[in-house]
Amino acid sequence: MDKVFKSAKEAMFDIRDSATIMVGGFGLCGIPENCIKELYLKNINHLTCISNNAGINDFGLGILLKNKQIKKMISSYVGENEEFERQLLNNELEVELIPQGTLAERIRAGGAGIPAFFTPAGFGTEVALGKEVRIFEGKSYLLENWLHADFSFVKAWKGDKYGNLIYRGTARNFNPMMAMAGKVTIAEVEEIVDSEDLDPNNIVTPGIFVQRIFVGKDYEKRIEQRTVQL
Repeated sequence: MDKVFKSAKEAMFDIRDSATIMVGGFGLCGIPENCIKELYLKNINHLTCISNNAGINDFGLGILLKNKQIKKMISSYVGENEEFERQLLNNELEVELIPQGTLAERIRAGGAGIPAFFTPAGFGTEVALGKEVRIFEGKSYLLENWLHADFSFVKAWKGDKYGNLIYRGTARNFNPMMAMAGKVTIAEVEEIVDSEDLDPNNIVTPGIFVQRIFVGKDYEKRIEQRTVQL
């Protein structure tokens, strides 16, 4: 089944207000830049976004925050986005902060069909408020629920027309597990190649988890914190 679309606009034809969307990437590495821009252009509002962080003020999910398109963020890190901080402190944005490992596992569980699991992360902190606690071998664990979404936006290096995906370096991050946890997964790639040109041993996301794929354009691939040595 050919899953190729010509652009982000065509691939995102059915996204509406109030959708829950997973957005791959870690910082600015491996984010689906074209999908995020298209959300901005379509002016889709009241979004619940599940992402490790929310970009920076003028890039990544930060442009959606600035435009007040996001109603709720489910994430683990907010330190690089001043607008995120401002909206959080002024009660303009609903935020669920989750320890990073727990966030990753909740997403993985959603893709694997596991509705809940126990973890020690967050016990004894505000993260534990309202959650079931059980003791295993003398240690306290919190019950955490899976995460899944209406749509998952992921960024890969290469793919084929069937949606098989290969990632490059650390751009792999949250993308593979999010690809499994969306009802509809939209993958943007730098190149679509013939299936025989993909080494089966290097395919991380099988095409069964991807419903739509397109070639992105004009990637900026910004660096969050540029560090130089004198």
